Amino acid sequence: MIKAVIFDVGGVLLRTEDRSYRRHWEEKLGLADWAADEIVFNSESGTQAQTGLITEEAHWQWVGEHLNLSPSDLDQFRRDFWAGDRLDEALVVYIGRLRTRYQTAIISNAMDEMRHVLTETYSIADRFDLVVISAEEKVMKPDPAIFERTLARLGRQPQEAVFIDDFLHNVEGARGVGMTAVHFTPGTDLPAELEKLGIT
Repeated sequence: MIKAVIFDVGGVLLRTEDRSYRRHWEEKLGLADWAADEIVFNSESGTQAQTGLITEEAHWQWVGEHLNLSPSDLDQFRRDFWAGDRLDEALVVYIGRLRTRYQTAIISNAMDEMRHVLTETYSIADRFDLVVISAEEKVMKPDPAIFERTLARLGRQPQEAVFIDDFLHNVEGARGVGMTAVHFTPGTDLPAELEKLGIT
């Protein structure tokens, strides 16, 4: 029986619904489509920031140097990078209802400012019993360790938890430790998918 529902943040709770801001910078800097995302998230520096080896501020400094941006341009690039992100308010309301019957948690591959973002920027941290962030744990999904730590802190066995993520390799990582997992896409009716698992 499922007793805990665990969510990813980026791509699930918080989604980039308007890439025009990022695309503007890609065109301005002569970069390929999606290059901004690759640099921020998937570069060596981005991975180091998401595993807590460097701070988010140090990573953004590297981004500025890598793209040869002035300090003011870097500030604007950084603001614009997140400008198209939208919180799924309906999903947040749904999670609030879930929490009356289930434990709720987050596992996010994110940099060291994510807890502040969840607490202050979007004020949703209190919807979750547990927030696990890769930069704080020094390990990223799909490494089994981050799932196992989350389960241990919730006091749950793998078969008692379901995990929702937009990246298939993270979904497979959760399944690899024995959890049920849902691959989230923009068209996913998550309440309906969870109802199939007996979660109401």
